[in-house]
Amino acid sequence: MPPLTIWTNTRFQPAAESLLEAGLGSHQLVRSATTTAAVLAAGRPDPALAAADIAFGQPDAAQCLASPRLRWVEVTSAGYTRYDTPEFLEGFRARGAAFTNASEVFADSCAQHVLAMMLALGRRLLPSHREQLTDRSWHYDERRYESRLLTGQSVLLLGYGAIGRRLAALLTPFGMQVTAVRRRVRSEAGVRIVPEELLSSALGQADHVVNLLPDNESTRNYVNARRLACCKPGARFYNVGRGTTVDEAALLAALRSGRIGEAYLDVFATEPLPSDHAFWTEPRCYVTPHTAGGRHDQDEALVRHFLLNLAAFTAGETLTDRVV
Repeated sequence: MPPLTIWTNTRFQPAAESLLEAGLGSHQLVRSATTTAAVLAAGRPDPALAAADIAFGQPDAAQCLASPRLRWVEVTSAGYTRYDTPEFLEGFRARGAAFTNASEVFADSCAQHVLAMMLALGRRLLPSHREQLTDRSWHYDERRYESRLLTGQSVLLLGYGAIGRRLAALLTPFGMQVTAVRRRVRSEAGVRIVPEELLSSALGQADHVVNLLPDNESTRNYVNARRLACCKPGARFYNVGRGTTVDEAALLAALRSGRIGEAYLDVFATEPLPSDHAFWTEPRCYVTPHTAGGRHDQDEALVRHFLLNLAAFTAGETLTDRVV
């Protein structure tokens, strides 16, 4: 295969930049006039993209469709809302172009983030830390007898992709019962897969509900008042998917009524989360600033993911995290 032109609008850390340049071999790297270090930032149209064979970063979706030379796009994020439309996906499929995301890069970090919060809530670490920072009270009996084991508890995953598979693997040593809801029902080792028609029943049996859903037309406000009312009283709810998939007012009401015992939220409909939002002060709600996917070597991992896929692409082999 002759040398390819690879366009990027992502500004990586220096070590990752060096890794990318060294790994491209004879292929030409072209940088957009506007670059960003944020993996979720939308890219602007860029004239250089029209001459590229491959795009790596967050290219403008409409320009990708309008660039017939473009044969493969890899985005630097697990989510791909801007591209998750019939027009884009069917357009790429029709012309034989490939589209990949970076789910494998963020699967372990998101899964470990959820597990960390499950353990922190179960062992009552967060209330104890709150007391350390405030009145330094000694709640021996309360903390000791509030503590719960994950062993034998049930977890319901809303969505079952790369993050869900990794989280299920991390939960296996605890002997937890893992159920996942997804549209395509097929068997998975160690996980019970159920269709959406059985969601209400599954919610009523779960000690932990983990939302991993992406943002698209079919998932917005997916976790709504009706579904929250189906939850087991006192269940814990976690969101590392997208904030738009949860009716936040309904979740707040479910927390205040006790239907949801505690919530851990990493993503929100509006980000940054406004400083006056009720989630900040709700006693049984815990917030992190969209950092579940964070890892110190993020940029190097993204570049390695791309370079492995580049080798597969030039050899005509299967791409990792291929969507189309």
